Parts: sequence; structure tokens; C-alpha cells
Amino acid sequence: MSNLSDLLLLLSLGAVVGLWLKISAAREHAVREARRLCLQHGLQLLDETVGLRALRLHRGSPGRGRIERCYGFEVSLEGDDRKSAHMWMLGTAISALSLPTPDLPVSPVAITGATSASHQTSDNVIPLRPRRADQRLH
Repeated sequence: MSNLSDLLLLLSLGAVVGLWLKISAAREHAVREARRLCLQHGLQLLDETVGLRALRLHRGSPGRGRIERCYGFEVSLEGDDRKSAHMWMLGTAISALSLPTPDLPVSPVAITGATSASHQTSDNVIPLRPRRADQRLH
């Protein structure tokens, strides 16, 4: 009976090691893809790290479910900022991608138009009134 328990222990240990190697290879592939995407989009991959954030079941063809992995990493647009990005992968293919975009500059016309109370615009922005000195935030 001890031979059977030793065999089951060895098989389970082998399965754990095999799973760890497969997860490590998938993460290394995700790091390469993140580097490629950052180079393609003019971003800087920070810390050269990509971490597994989530797993979910993806149903592609009928009767076949696959595990979809979400990797998170941080990028910089101009070298002095830090933004988060996410990449969803099915196997070795990227199924979804979320990268930050540069902030668009606000035009001076929009700033002066939003602060004047008499100026009526057709957009959905509501101008805020300045806070009085007696109003507290807490």
C-alpha cells in the first residue's frame, strides 16, 4: 500500500511542477508581448514586470471552454508618469488590450467658456461654482 501512496505523491508533485513550468512559460510570453506592444505604441514598459491579475473561462466554439488570463503591467507615456495597462490572452494570442492614452490638452476656449456663468453651451458639462470659505470638505 505504501508503494501506491508514494506513486500518487510523485505524480501529484510532477503535476505541480509541470503546471508551474507552464505558467512560467506563459508569463514569459506575456512579458515579450508587453515589450512588443509598448515598442509598437511608443510606451515605456516600467520595471520589466508583467503579473497575472485574473483568470476567467472563455467560451469560444460550442462545447469548448478555454482559460483566458489577464496580465497587468505598468507603462510610462513620457518617462515621468506611471499608468497601468492590461492584456488578456487566450493561449499565446492576445484577445483584449487596454493601454493608456495621452491626456489631450484642454483648449483655452473650453476653459473660459466653462467658467463664465452667462455662457450657455449645448454640451453636457455643468460649470462648478467656487467653494465658499465657510464650506468644509470633511
